[in-house]
Amino acid sequence: MNQHQNKQTCLTDANYYDHETDKAFQSVSMFKSFMECEAKTMAIINDEWQPQQDPTALLVGNYVHSYFESEESHQKFVDAHKDELLTKNGKLKAAYGKAEEMIDALKKHDRFKRLYTGDKEAIVTGEIYGVKWKGKIDCLNINRNYFIDLKTTADAHKKIWSVAKHKYVSFVEGYGYYLQMAIYKRLIAQTYDGLVCEPYMVAVSKQDPPDVIPIDFTSDYDRECMNEALAKVEELQPHIEDVRAGRVAPTRCEHCDYCRATKDFKFFVHASDLID
Repeated sequence: MNQHQNKQTCLTDANYYDHETDKAFQSVSMFKSFMECEAKTMAIINDEWQPQQDPTALLVGNYVHSYFESEESHQKFVDAHKDELLTKNGKLKAAYGKAEEMIDALKKHDRFKRLYTGDKEAIVTGEIYGVKWKGKIDCLNINRNYFIDLKTTADAHKKIWSVAKHKYVSFVEGYGYYLQMAIYKRLIAQTYDGLVCEPYMVAVSKQDPPDVIPIDFTSDYDRECMNEALAKVEELQPHIEDVRAGRVAPTRCEHCDYCRATKDFKFFVHASDLID
């Protein structure tokens, strides 16, 4: 079993996503969630809110990931999600048929098969600006000093509007993956005695046919974005930790599903403020 020992908490494949370990460690997904809505994130951590969303996109991603993790992991995933994956006739639903096409598209590339070798779903931990963080690496090759994140996406070339930068950016930047790469690089170094690993990403699209794009982070702009992401963590983390510890009340975004469901009719807003 893949595990990493911390003084207080032992992280394993079985408990990595438990809310109890979320209370002991910060993570990329949780940090991004706090930036979107502190109140919703705390409600999820405290088991007070279960997001109501279509799990299909997440399951498609996990279907592809588990296939390249191991045959055993893939079969375990399929067995655990038969109701979601299969029709009443026992055939794969259309979305997961597309996942099979994405797997086939990846398998066609010999270079991908050669590169996607190493420790799969590797758990890493460390401290970022004095706070304990955890991460789970899709594929970590400590012998060749690199790691790969496998991303399923609708279209890797789709432009995403950045409110902060007032321009369109790539899906890598728009979905906060620079933050993920920068944090993982630091956690790997702390877990493996200073080992410096280069980040890579392989994106596979849900298009017909699927597109497979290998991505590196070696340009000056890439490195600048990763440094900006770490600077944002340094800036926001003290407040987020106060919220996680209960020292400060979480702020509501008033736009997400949690805030809409729990909103209290207490005050009016200006009509001119309805558009952010």
